[in-house]
Amino acid sequence: MDSKAVFPPALPGGTVTLNDGRDLLLVGSRFTVAGRHAGMLLKMMPPIVHIRKDVDQAALRWSVARMREELRDGQPGGALIAQQLAHMMLVQALRLHLLEGVHEPGWFAALTDARLCAAISAMHANPAMRWTVQELAAEAGMSRSVFAQRFREAAGETPLEYLTRWRMLLAGEELEVGRSVSVIAPALGYASESAFTSAFKRVMGCTPRDYLNKRKTRLPLESAQTGRDTHRRLRG
Repeated sequence: MDSKAVFPPALPGGTVTLNDGRDLLLVGSRFTVAGRHAGMLLKMMPPIVHIRKDVDQAALRWSVARMREELRDGQPGGALIAQQLAHMMLVQALRLHLLEGVHEPGWFAALTDARLCAAISAMHANPAMRWTVQELAAEAGMSRSVFAQRFREAAGETPLEYLTRWRMLLAGEELEVGRSVSVIAPALGYASESAFTSAFKRVMGCTPRDYLNKRKTRLPLESAQTGRDTHRRLRG
């Protein structure tokens, strides 16, 4: 159901009251996630985050109240402050969700374990290194077998599968800025272009050339959408 069909429009920073308004306070907002890996990030997001503790609720209520003030008063920089408050609330809500410790397997869940996070950080910092599970386990301060099992349970894939996927995401970015496979392959730890291309096709579902051609086709559409969004923000 479209909320516009139920709730009348409110002025910026204002409040619409239905009946006596005592049972529910609804604050609506949205975030647009764009970029090459937006889909991967969105899949990791929880559908609902329930803030249970009074102290955490109070912090978010303060942010909502301050945002309303900024939007209502129309002071210079008010829109920017409101935007930053919205970002802060999103990050805080996701932090609280992580602290609850119950998550679907994925990168988001793996970050809740400090030792797994250390291994992931090591992979991100040096993707060209020819990591072994034993070396990654050492980064996490765990035995090889325990690390491998815990990583798969948390991330939903093996450490080396995660490493390969991370490398291919980086490779996609490098292709888009014009670097060749002959340069990218050794920079990401592959001894040959054929080994890199095989890994890229397995993870990304197409060859590096096909990937780049698809991106070139989509970029004008994404640029046009970004322009429209920016125009709306400037007008708002």
